[in-house]
Amino acid sequence: MPLKDSFGQHTDTSAQYQSGASLVQPPPVAYLMQTMAKKPENKNYKVLAENRRARYDFAIEEDMEVGIILHGSEVKSLRGGQSNIAESYASVDDGELWLTNAYIAPYDRAMFGHEERRKRKLLCKRKELAKLWNATKRDGMTIVPLVMYFNDKGLVKLKIAIAKGKKNHDKRATEAARDWGRQKQRLLRHGD
Repeated sequence: MPLKDSFGQHTDTSAQYQSGASLVQPPPVAYLMQTMAKKPENKNYKVLAENRRARYDFAIEEDMEVGIILHGSEVKSLRGGQSNIAESYASVDDGELWLTNAYIAPYDRAMFGHEERRKRKLLCKRKELAKLWNATKRDGMTIVPLVMYFNDKGLVKLKIAIAKGKKNHDKRATEAARDWGRQKQRLLRHGD
């Protein structure tokens, strides 16, 4: 079937296909092509302190994200990256959730400083608080902080977990399973 090209001349596409000549197509126009959306880089997310020992010493049942109430000098100090939550724990007292013994270094240029290891109030929903209270008081679980970080909005958040303490034989079993997993991967990779 004859068609008109962009110059107004008749062209027969069936004859071109039969002769083996390829049709030249114009380059695709950018606004007609599908474009993949790039994931925005999260510039605000930053891990401040991590409790690596918690996964070794405790069997983690469930984790959740909570907010934390801080003074201005504490936030400034955290932006400098001086904090430690390794020896800290959380507890439910008088219907409120508290973080105890978390270290945030003093900020030198602060007019009004802060105590380094003061009790800090944690913010969570009422249902989460009830679940934490039941787990600690009735089931004998512990609330362990795992990670303190700036979220994507630039707010300081704390990931806490409901955990049960491991005994020495549990720790050895976990370590043996981890070693066997590594050895298995090594064998599969190298084929030895």
